[in-house]
Amino acid sequence: MSLCRSLKFCLSSLSNPKFSSSLPNPNFFFHSHSHSQTSSLEDDTVEHSVSQFHRMLHRRRVPPLSEFGKILGSLVKMKHFPTAISLFKQMELKGIHGDLATHNILINCFCYLSQMTLAFSVFSKILKLGYHPSVITLNTLMRGLCLEGEVKKALNFHDKVVAQGFSLNQVTYGTLINGLCKIAETKAAIQLLRIIEGGSTKPNVVMYSTIIDSLFKDNLASEGYDLYSEMVDKKISPDVYTYNILIGGLCKEGRIKQAKNVLAMMVRACANPNSFTLSSLMVGYYLVNEVENAKYVFSSMIQMGITPNIYSYSIMIHGLCKSKRVNEAMILFQEMHRRNILPDTVTYSSLIDGLCKSGRISCVWALIDEMRDKNQQPNVVTYNTLLDALCKSNNLDKAIELFSKMIEKGIRPNMYTCTILIDGMCKVGRIENAQETFQDLLIKGYCLNVYTYTAMINGLCKKGLLDEALTLWSMMEDNGCMPNAITFEIMICALLEKDETEKAEKFLREMITRGLLKS
Repeated sequence: MSLCRSLKFCLSSLSNPKFSSSLPNPNFFFHSHSHSQTSSLEDDTVEHSVSQFHRMLHRRRVPPLSEFGKILGSLVKMKHFPTAISLFKQMELKGIHGDLATHNILINCFCYLSQMTLAFSVFSKILKLGYHPSVITLNTLMRGLCLEGEVKKALNFHDKVVAQGFSLNQVTYGTLINGLCKIAETKAAIQLLRIIEGGSTKPNVVMYSTIIDSLFKDNLASEGYDLYSEMVDKKISPDVYTYNILIGGLCKEGRIKQAKNVLAMMVRACANPNSFTLSSLMVGYYLVNEVENAKYVFSSMIQMGITPNIYSYSIMIHGLCKSKRVNEAMILFQEMHRRNILPDTVTYSSLIDGLCKSGRISCVWALIDEMRDKNQQPNVVTYNTLLDALCKSNNLDKAIELFSKMIEKGIRPNMYTCTILIDGMCKVGRIENAQETFQDLLIKGYCLNVYTYTAMINGLCKKGLLDEALTLWSMMEDNGCMPNAITFEIMICALLEKDETEKAEKFLREMITRGLLKS
């Protein structure tokens, strides 16, 4: 199915009230409550819950435990774990002993607060009181261990409770698989999936989706797609999350054809594409330089009832700037303002990069001022873009001045920042300044990368300081930083210019041995 046909199919599906009812309200992004309003309402609710709890504690006729459990549960939903724990303790001091449900709530609180020792002490108390732990109890403890990265302990705990005859469910195995994937043990997660397949608890879409996502993150797109195909073959229906993982992962790999096939399957299955789905598709099109298709997807979003958000706009602006279509990016940027969608640092940095690379540095300063007015502070990426542009336009003094301002504002330079400056100094012949900066980095303990070394070696070679360049080469290798193809080429060219043919041939052979040049 072609892109146009896929998206038209989406449009026709979404025109049906059955589908459109589940779409986000287009006004949601513009009229959502502010954080401060939400916090204020939540504080009032918590205060009311605590007051109600205290009134219940002091009644002559104590209400059922389920009433206390409702209040404790509502506090947990609002993530007020210490408050819930405190109320539980007050309840017990009044001689009201909790049941299994309230003890499960207490375990949940301790797990979220990373207090697993206390969580397991409550579990021991449940056993002493003669309660039979439910699957909720066991799942909560395993989830708590996984959240702490203690997946091995969670698996051991699983083995113990199974050996004691406890029944577990899909939530249990979904939790363990997620835990394994979070610690990059994707192979172990797949092994667990295979074990589950042979038991009474069958794998579900959550387990498969979690592993597929992990495979894509491990750059194993083919394996991820194969697992998706296996899931479909086993009649396990993918959900929107699964489809989004697939489309996002395939697009990042530049496998647009497969991503479009998944989109077609998605709409046939009546799973509505959302902002994330289409934004992922735009990323993919930009990766393979299909700008018009990316633009088509973006324009189709509104027709489909999906309001483009800051993420969608930022992808478009970044992609257009990378494709040297800065004017179009500027138009979209202005459209964001008209729609009251505030750009963030990523949006500004993308546009600044595009303007700098198109030689329009004068336009950049106004954007920097606008960023500050909107409480968006330029970050190290923004500064690196500007420094690079200034150095390439031979405005080294301005670059050094900007670097000083960057330090004053407490923005820590990274290796790319330092490489830009060293390269800029070398290119205008200020080799002594470059050497001073380079030495200063070494003294301060910076772990210099191959690009910084290459910039300095290039500067020394251009100045005819071949011995110093060779010394720096040795230092680079001694420090465990391996030269790349460009570093080799710089040295070989410099040696040939000095009629050091034998040394140049030695470097060439070494370059071939390291696989940096085909023989």
